[in-house]
Amino acid sequence: MGFTEEHRKWVEDHISRRTGERRGRLERGHGHGERMFLEKVWWPMMGHFNDLHPEYEVLDWRSKPYFVDFVWKPGQVKFAFEVKGYGPHVQNTDRTRYRQELNRETYLQIAGYRVVAIPYDDLDANPELTITLLRPLLMPYLAVKMEEQGEFCRLERDILRIAVRTNGCIRPVDLVRELGIDKRTARKGLSALSQKGKFCPIVSQESGRVCKYEYIHSLKDIQLW
Repeated sequence: MGFTEEHRKWVEDHISRRTGERRGRLERGHGHGERMFLEKVWWPMMGHFNDLHPEYEVLDWRSKPYFVDFVWKPGQVKFAFEVKGYGPHVQNTDRTRYRQELNRETYLQIAGYRVVAIPYDDLDANPELTITLLRPLLMPYLAVKMEEQGEFCRLERDILRIAVRTNGCIRPVDLVRELGIDKRTARKGLSALSQKGKFCPIVSQESGRVCKYEYIHSLKDIQLW
């Protein structure tokens, strides 16, 4: 399924499991900026919404509810993502609200969240920059979860880590350079992962041979990650 259908199912699932203000906040607060972050950054980077929670409620230091745009919890780590436009968060705010927002971010850090601010203007004009910045921040935590799986050998896990932190397309020569292995071993590892449904071989129109392998995001990544 594509982004639109998966996004609809994901939002409906979270709405169905909420009541009161937590439900109302999701229905009201999941707007244009949040959807743009998911469509232009999260979906191209991850291919799924596993462990991602929209309009996530956190009680602040005064025991008052505060809703974070997104919280990602892949295991023990917790990331808090806030989509921030210049107008609502800087230009059109007063000193009190601005101070409270900074204090909330500090409290989230104290509560164990890694807080990441996402500029709205970058989502609109240059989402590739946001992806480039987020990949090295998030992928180590995906790699840790892959270590827990017995389905893949060490070489295959190394290849998968490279795939998820790059644009998803790998050539055998890339593995030779990054992993210090020979080309035959690289091809063998990519071929094995292709048979397991993790890569799609791309054939060169000129030579008729496989020239690179494209990483496949799938629902199976729920168990992998």
